[in-house]
Amino acid sequence: MKQLYRFSAIALSLLTLSFASCNDYLDRDDDDNITEADVFARYEKVNGLVSDVYAKAKKADRPLVFFEHFSNSAITDECEGTNVEGNITNNFNNGAWNPNSLPGSCGQYWESLYEGIRKANLIIENVAKYNTPDNPQQDGDLRNRIGEMYFMRGYFHMLLLRMYGEAPYIDYVVHAGDNMDFKKESVHTMVEKIVADAQTAYGMVPNKYVKTSENFGRVDKGACLGLISFVRWIVATPLWNGASQYGYNLRRVFENEYTYDINRWRRAKEAAKAVLDFEVGGTKRYSLYMKHDANDFKDPADGNLNDSRVYARLWDMFYDMDAFANEYVFFMTKSKDQAWQGDIYPPSREGSSRQQPVQEQVDEYEYIVGDYGYPVYSAEARKGGYDDANPYVKGTRDPRFYRDIIYHGAPYRNNKNESKTLNTASGSDKIGATNATTTGYYLRKFQQESWNKSGNFSINAPAIWRLPEFIYIYAEACNELGEDLDEAYKLVNTVRERSFMKPMPPEVKSNQQLMREYIQRERRVELFYEGKRPWTCRLYLEPTSKEELAKESLWKSSGSDNSKRTQKYWAANNGALPRCQRMINGMRPVQDENGAITVDGVKYRMERFCVEERTFSIQHYLFPIRQSELQKTPSIEQNPGW
Repeated sequence: MKQLYRFSAIALSLLTLSFASCNDYLDRDDDDNITEADVFARYEKVNGLVSDVYAKAKKADRPLVFFEHFSNSAITDECEGTNVEGNITNNFNNGAWNPNSLPGSCGQYWESLYEGIRKANLIIENVAKYNTPDNPQQDGDLRNRIGEMYFMRGYFHMLLLRMYGEAPYIDYVVHAGDNMDFKKESVHTMVEKIVADAQTAYGMVPNKYVKTSENFGRVDKGACLGLISFVRWIVATPLWNGASQYGYNLRRVFENEYTYDINRWRRAKEAAKAVLDFEVGGTKRYSLYMKHDANDFKDPADGNLNDSRVYARLWDMFYDMDAFANEYVFFMTKSKDQAWQGDIYPPSREGSSRQQPVQEQVDEYEYIVGDYGYPVYSAEARKGGYDDANPYVKGTRDPRFYRDIIYHGAPYRNNKNESKTLNTASGSDKIGATNATTTGYYLRKFQQESWNKSGNFSINAPAIWRLPEFIYIYAEACNELGEDLDEAYKLVNTVRERSFMKPMPPEVKSNQQLMREYIQRERRVELFYEGKRPWTCRLYLEPTSKEELAKESLWKSSGSDNSKRTQKYWAANNGALPRCQRMINGMRPVQDENGAITVDGVKYRMERFCVEERTFSIQHYLFPIRQSELQKTPSIEQNPGW
């Protein structure tokens, strides 16, 4: 019997024992469908199937709404999420997730990723099987589409690796009656297969698409290099490269392969360098967005209601197509629209402040002392004038802070685009008021502030990968290898300079641990709220590292209640708050006649407080595979600790 195709049915999981009905467009329907041979006999049908795979990839990693209604930032020490929409992110933070309950499912989990893999495999296999003709309107398009499918197959496996670690690498179409005895593979084996798929894709896709092309945003050679670099970096980090040295004592299937090997950093360095050095037509393919000078603070409405705190360059780098064309290595378009901004607005702008930055993130924006930047928890910052009671003084913090965070006393605007000052001590934006912040902060990054809630615009940012990410990978690898340190130092400083931030102090070059700290802090600041932090805190095993556990123990012994613990811990100059993912903190205004911050005629000083404790256990480094998937495929082992 001929197999018939339909293009709209809901897909089934790859790892299922029931393959009589295949996924998506492979479901039987004798009334209104065409045969498999008919589908793959026409380029336009194949092109439509490729578009389906892109749509699947977009759902698999949407940085602004990874959990359907929330960014994954709110399950980390970047943000706190509200309890609307089923309390999705707080369910993660209080430990209410397990193999039978994974909140916020919208295409990013195991079964959906394998659906994407199956789609890509079907296209790759059947185009060859049925000798699909090229696009009659443009020679070479079919080859490009097939290259994109090799990339997507590797990309979906990368997402699996990032979330679950070990998994089967499926590079063929699984048919009914095939052997279903799937087994996990080592992440290092998976990476080599991802690299192979990315290299195949590299040989088939164009160097680049110009921003005026209808194909702009499709996979190109640079995206392939980015995928290779990204997975090389993942398996060089502690979770997969010496985990036992960082307090990880669970046993994965291929645990013996995860002892430390410095050559993994060598491969990560080479792969990142390939991205940085990639040329098209004799010119570097990627460059940092550099429009606007240091005197330009105007927003899209040609106004400056931020008291010259936010540079126009830092506004536009997430909206100007020149940034997408030159700095963005891989991205998905039209992530959200103005409705997302309405959810993020403070209540005074009729918003619901759905996600609120936390103090742990705010502390990562450095304080400027003379010609260099230092963390606010450093001796240099304290000696240089940093005052925790008055921490937001104009021009003293990394300029990215003023773009990313709305704080008590921040210049802002109302829905009539009139100037106002944000007040978290009283009024609708007060800490703890209805729909208001619980941390003392509101999110500013990605806002088009001059576009009101009733406006109409698309948010294409953040990218999957931007150029700075590969600069950090390269610099980090140089530091781990102890070579090319001057180059690494200069490269990281180019990202800071682009943001009008002072450079790292020169002593970073001769202190490996200090450079590690600066690069990690740079990654947190530059990539804040871009969907990175949940993975980096896991890859570096922060919650179980000796250093963070020692700081957590010190914090616990610092006072009689959590807020006092935080205050005394800070007053004793114990450094950054513990990066344990087991608590978050905020900053509240306290009326004080000697306070240096004046809002609505009242003087305030700022005071730290603990917002909540959270749950993070060692099994949380890897996500659990749904129990329903394991029942379908008993040969797959559950991840350790679950």
